[in-house]
Amino acid sequence: MEADAIIIGAGACGLMCAVQAGYLGKKVIILEKGSKAGAKILISGGGRCNYTNMFATDEQFISGNKHFSKSAFTQWTVADTISFFETYGINGKEKTLGQLFPEDKNAKDIVEVFTTICSDFGQEIKCNADVTDIIQSDGSYSITYQQSGKTYTLNTPKLVIATGGLPIPKMGATDFALRFARKNGLKIIDTAPALVPLTITGKEEDWYAQLSGNSVFCEVSNDKISFEENILFTHWGLSGPAVLQISSYWQPGESININLLPHEDITALLEEERKYNGKTLLSTLLNRFYAKKFTDALHKYLPVDKQVASLTKTELELIHQTIHLFKVKPAGDKGYDKAEVMRGGIDTSELSSKTLECKKMPGLYFGGECVDVTGWLGGYNFQWAWACGFVIAQGI
Repeated sequence: MEADAIIIGAGACGLMCAVQAGYLGKKVIILEKGSKAGAKILISGGGRCNYTNMFATDEQFISGNKHFSKSAFTQWTVADTISFFETYGINGKEKTLGQLFPEDKNAKDIVEVFTTICSDFGQEIKCNADVTDIIQSDGSYSITYQQSGKTYTLNTPKLVIATGGLPIPKMGATDFALRFARKNGLKIIDTAPALVPLTITGKEEDWYAQLSGNSVFCEVSNDKISFEENILFTHWGLSGPAVLQISSYWQPGESININLLPHEDITALLEEERKYNGKTLLSTLLNRFYAKKFTDALHKYLPVDKQVASLTKTELELIHQTIHLFKVKPAGDKGYDKAEVMRGGIDTSELSSKTLECKKMPGLYFGGECVDVTGWLGGYNFQWAWACGFVIAQGI
């Protein structure tokens, strides 16, 4: 046997697994299809890398089994992540809503932590290594891969598949884990892009396009959940943190509600204004909360040029509905090219929640994004990946 374990994928989960295995004196080899380790880490957060979230619990994750992630998060906590990176000179700074970024470093430094430790432990990272076949026999795994035009085979008692999900194909994302799972009769929860911008087509398209670049703080909700953050208008629809968050809970054909003024009551504001300054135009009042361009665009829906004193009861109701219950029916999403993560994946019922070992195939482990555990925007998916890497390392 060449190593205690072979890890396929040098992403967040695979790298953490290799490092933690090294601490335990275990030798691993990582096979990475791409040209460098941690490619997706390097582009995360615009190259700054939101590497965890201070408030992460199993509650911020979508899964067919919402309790599945609890065991991993108990074994490897947010405090463990913070402490791990601090040990190697990366101190976290909270940006917003518990999102931790390196204070004076960036994504490149995060990856360097892992590659340096791997080098220190003698863990091999083989890049441009394309796995073409995996054969299980007699309690071990035989992995065939191609590198620089040559074919190689490695044998190992333990195999870790941490190849990520489908988002960002140009970064080398593939369905490797899903294909292998299907081929071996493992159940898969239907996959879809998550944390992804939503598109608007048809007669409303131009209205959104004219607001491209405008950002508004809102509460975005559906019948499952709500998020309060900015939305961003684009020439093809809606993006921004609140929309990315709700997209993970959205299905094609469904509508979403947008409260354009979540911390105020527009009706109460209008009543107050009518009492003291009835000649105020509705547009003037709205300009206190929105950019002029956004107020002007609301002209399509509201009598913005009217004085507040002369607004009828019907108009007041319309204003309330428009501001607090702005309904949007997205045509679709921007797909895996623009998605941050994948929803769905290998059914958690196929894996041990304690070790992430495959129940039907002893010695095989799945971790990270290819498993049906999908986190919110804001460092949650990295926390899941680090936890998976730690947990698997204990078992290999």
